[in-house]
Amino acid sequence: MTQFQALIPGLPEELAIECLSRLHHTAHLAAAAAVCRRWHHLIKSRDFFNHRKKTGRTQFAACLIQAVIPHGIDEELTGPPASGITFFDPMNLEWNRVDTVHDFPDGVPLFCQVSSSEGKLVLMGGWHPKSFQEMSSMFVYDITTRRFRRVKDMPSKRSLFATGEIHGKVFVAGGHDEEKNALDSAWVYDIEGDAWTELTRMSEKRDECHGLVIGSEFWVISGYDTDHQGMFKPSAEVYDTELAQWRRVEDAWNWCQSPKLCVGAGKNGKLINWAELNSEVRVGTCAVELGNRILVSGSAADEETRRCFLVERDENGEYGAFKELTVPRKFQGVIRSACCVEI
Repeated sequence: MTQFQALIPGLPEELAIECLSRLHHTAHLAAAAAVCRRWHHLIKSRDFFNHRKKTGRTQFAACLIQAVIPHGIDEELTGPPASGITFFDPMNLEWNRVDTVHDFPDGVPLFCQVSSSEGKLVLMGGWHPKSFQEMSSMFVYDITTRRFRRVKDMPSKRSLFATGEIHGKVFVAGGHDEEKNALDSAWVYDIEGDAWTELTRMSEKRDECHGLVIGSEFWVISGYDTDHQGMFKPSAEVYDTELAQWRRVEDAWNWCQSPKLCVGAGKNGKLINWAELNSEVRVGTCAVELGNRILVSGSAADEETRRCFLVERDENGEYGAFKELTVPRKFQGVIRSACCVEI
């Protein structure tokens, strides 16, 4: 590990790092990062994150890009509801909302996609909250310091694309451009280097596809062509990060619906559709894997209250019962993007 000097006067460095690594991420660690420059650099470092992970002091949480429910019952909307960033802590069953990006005080870009890496969130693209114009902007949110920073824009504007993170790199593929044309292009973003690299193209265009990471593979599931909107393909394309090449998987998605947010990895590498596993969440389904737990939300029908459940997965990959959670009203909005974050 990188050597850090005089972290806590009078204590050996290793012991000082042990003390700081035991602070809880929600409040104590953020406060510690503001104590001095030396602590700030340590707590933000990859070494410190890896040390916490190695010693079992990280935990999984769900990050949701979610429609913000108006404060007043009779408050009318003049357009799409604003989007906010919600965190769910499955250990303490706590719901919290993150302050929005400084550039967008009225809410994060509509339909932006979110991914995570080493305790950081990456917000990509979406629509401008006021003009509804598609954007290529990128922001990284450091959970420890609770600050956003603007990073290099996406190479082009796109919406409804697949995304996933592997070893500090965020992959994006498919979606559609400003003219609503489906895309087959794919790129990878290096968070530490703040740089984009173009990948070889997929075998076909896929709008409204879903990204899923299984091991060292980035799966781009289903989607449709420009001229066949809503006709979701059963196939998927898989990018092997070790071989740096795509392969096509037929009959991966056998449901005539969008895979967005409702697809998961089942036993033996087969995909599952969480919308089909419980009728109470079959509309607007969102599933986020949080280690051996899965947060599943949705509603039984349109206009019904959104409900959330936790599902445990045992060591054999079998799923247990759906255990319903108590969700404050302000966190019952439609979920537009989601990811698991290790913090």
